[in-house]
Amino acid sequence: MKNIPLAERLRPANLDDFIGQTHLVGKGNILRVMIESGNLSSFILWGPPGVGKTTLAKIVANQLNRPFHVLSAINSGVKDIRDVIEKAKSQRFFNHHSPILFIDEIHRFSKSQQDSLLGAVEQGVVTLIGATTENPSFEVISPLLSRCQVYLLKPLGKEELEQMLQRALTIDTELKSINIKVDETDALFRFSGGDARKLLNIIELVVGSQEKDEQEILINNTIVTKKLQENIALYDKNGEQHYDIISAFIKSIRGSDPNAAVYWLARMAEGGEDIKFIARRMVILAAEDIGLANPNALLLATSTFQAVSMIGWPESRIILSETAIYLATSPKSNSACQAINNAQQLVKETGDLPVPLNIRNAPTKLMKDLGYGNNYKYAHNYEGNFADEEFMPDGITGKKLYTPQNNQKENEIMVRIQKLWGKKYS
Repeated sequence: MKNIPLAERLRPANLDDFIGQTHLVGKGNILRVMIESGNLSSFILWGPPGVGKTTLAKIVANQLNRPFHVLSAINSGVKDIRDVIEKAKSQRFFNHHSPILFIDEIHRFSKSQQDSLLGAVEQGVVTLIGATTENPSFEVISPLLSRCQVYLLKPLGKEELEQMLQRALTIDTELKSINIKVDETDALFRFSGGDARKLLNIIELVVGSQEKDEQEILINNTIVTKKLQENIALYDKNGEQHYDIISAFIKSIRGSDPNAAVYWLARMAEGGEDIKFIARRMVILAAEDIGLANPNALLLATSTFQAVSMIGWPESRIILSETAIYLATSPKSNSACQAINNAQQLVKETGDLPVPLNIRNAPTKLMKDLGYGNNYKYAHNYEGNFADEEFMPDGITGKKLYTPQNNQKENEIMVRIQKLWGKKYS
């Protein structure tokens, strides 16, 4: 038992012991109902590390008493997939449910690997459960995605982390044999970041680093912080700083620090991070944080994503470095992000306002008779390719959602729209 990590020792075997994800496995909610009914369809669990994806898959197989096959996208090829499918076929009997195939990190599977799964999923040879930390819309091929439900798992909240802590202290045989006193949990929960496995690793680290012959093992903010700083390699032995480092990388670029951006990029390169994960985050940042202050940033980031997808490591480190430096040294604006946020909030507040008749499409005579498109001003028929017309629905006319920020490009935009619209955009 001592050689088995605490996180593995405490892995729950049934839904009643599972902590978190009540929106999926709480009484009457979708995954619990599916499991209890036995009518299991293929699905993908999408969420950050340490929130129970693998555990849920094992619970499903355990409670439904089905054969359970596991593949990791990191070290499995097409041959491994075919071998599992052939084995699954041999395990299927008349009126028996199909075996479960669990694929961890399914986002790392290539298109050909995913293609090799399609037939088995379609024919019901296996019931697929995939786990991913990445948006499956980007990483899972459409034919496979269309045959799977996608369930979003959330980071654990403070109350759930507290439950996990108490379960560890009261259930685990090894921890129960030690007098552990928890004075403070702020640092413990903060460093865990909603990750149950990280929480249990920290507990194991803090407890294991103190003398067992002491009358009392203390857990408080100072001790947790000190032990993690001393044992950063152990703390990150499973790559659990994945999200911390990408956060540092993005914040460095947003903060216009090219040196820090390249440093965190190097940390990810040396750690074997998924190259498309890095590039995709830069595409998002280019639109969210640079935006209209430098529209070329989004073009470069998009080209970078395409380039590194074709080239791979190690050469792509140079492409990523060039783009990271360019983005970090670029002027910044989040006006486009704020504009869509403002617009979505307005939609929530005002509902489905009708489209003004003048800008409705009128492909039929009936629609034209009803006034669709009536008096629409075709902009190219007017001087400067502009006609003063109202495009917003009644009730929110004149509502200002986009506000140019103070940078060279958007100053030019401000001059242009004020010239066109006058007081409307002043």
